[in-house]
Amino acid sequence: MIDRYDWPGGHEALWRFGPDAGPVVLLLLPPFEEANRTRTFAVGLLRALAVRNIASMLPDLPGQCESLLATEAATLADWRAAVTALVAATDRPVIGASIRAGALLDCDADLAGRWHLSPQPGTALVRELGRIAGRIDRSTATVDVAGNRIATTLLDELDAATPCDIHPRRIVRLGTDPADADLRIDAAPLWRRAEPGDDPVLADRLADDLAAWSRACVGW
Repeated sequence: MIDRYDWPGGHEALWRFGPDAGPVVLLLLPPFEEANRTRTFAVGLLRALAVRNIASMLPDLPGQCESLLATEAATLADWRAAVTALVAATDRPVIGASIRAGALLDCDADLAGRWHLSPQPGTALVRELGRIAGRIDRSTATVDVAGNRIATTLLDELDAATPCDIHPRRIVRLGTDPADADLRIDAAPLWRRAEPGDDPVLADRLADDLAAWSRACVGW
């Protein structure tokens, strides 16, 4: 179901999946081009959660996806404020789930637990944006990266941001990623593909883990 939610700067689109009772998973995509590469997969993951009787939400964030706010006007504080407002307006326990740099966005929200898929620090995100752009001139107000006009002040904010480590938190990683993880699954990361893709088998495996974790966090 397509819905919307309010945040201090306006309102944004929201997709809802699953039942009207029990905990709700709030899935946060990575920003910019990786959101495009992972969105189809994310929808499949949330539909798989619904089959397992777990509800979920997939929000557009300010300046991302179908938002009316220009991308160059978005700030990290906006993103976090939007997530916090959505969680506060939800009258059920919320489990924060994220893909990659989406783990930078839930730090201020009152969540029953967190589930991070390959969480990425902000410095790594900015470094990758620099590789895509070829060069980022921080003396300018904005930079263009793969069709996204991004404020350099946002890049500065991201440089200092780290994934939220408030517990209970579960970290899942893919393939040969050597960083610490509670679960490691042998699968190719979709965010590395040149074009948007999907992996229904991986979505099912992750849905099993995320459904079990959500129930454990709220004792449901």
